[in-house]
Amino acid sequence: MSFGDLRPALRAATAAAGGIAGYPLPSTALVFAPSRRLFRVQAEIADPAAVALTFDDGPHPEGTPRVLELLRAANAQATFFLVGEQVERFPELAREIVDAGHEVAVHCFRHVNLMRRGPATTRDDLDRAAATIGEATSAELRHYRPPYGILTLPALRHARARGWQTVLWRHDGRDWRADATPESIAARLLGKASGGEVLLLHDADWYASPRSWERTAGALELVLERLRERGLRARSL
Repeated sequence: MSFGDLRPALRAATAAAGGIAGYPLPSTALVFAPSRRLFRVQAEIADPAAVALTFDDGPHPEGTPRVLELLRAANAQATFFLVGEQVERFPELAREIVDAGHEVAVHCFRHVNLMRRGPATTRDDLDRAAATIGEATSAELRHYRPPYGILTLPALRHARARGWQTVLWRHDGRDWRADATPESIAARLLGKASGGEVLLLHDADWYASPRSWERTAGALELVLERLRERGLRARSL
């Protein structure tokens, strides 16, 4: 059976108001292009001369400033999916991201797999995250990404109700792993990447191996250099 044959079942599950059978189905958008189209989840941009560089899990008092420094030196832009509980701790860093010309977006308030949350707690978490990020940055929030890329129907519906575009990614540097190196991160991120795709890195180690942001920073230097060699620029969503 092809994935296309499953579309009627997916549509039926989506229409069922948060039923158990359909609850995790939007997470298939992480790996299946037809599912991304069905659930209207973004993983590409309409710019073949660029990639969308995105960072999750910040802000972080060491990782975020280092990433901002590297982006500034390369005249590159990015989108930062922020965690509300970290914005509460470091509101000035969230504001610094915006002041540097980058986009901030909603990740969560507490970094929890959404399969462990019910619809009400999912909505409450997203609303709290948006309020915290908005208060710290005064930025218009246009994009949303769930922790770990695990997307549920309640999260997808609430993001739409708030007017946010849900965004996943095409390539993940896996910079959160303890065995990652700058070279392995850059190679994984760019190995099959092409213009118009969304790339994922992390500027914080709150939910990753200790000091993983250092490896990310090292990889970012390589990534920005190799993008230039390919004639591609790094931009926000």
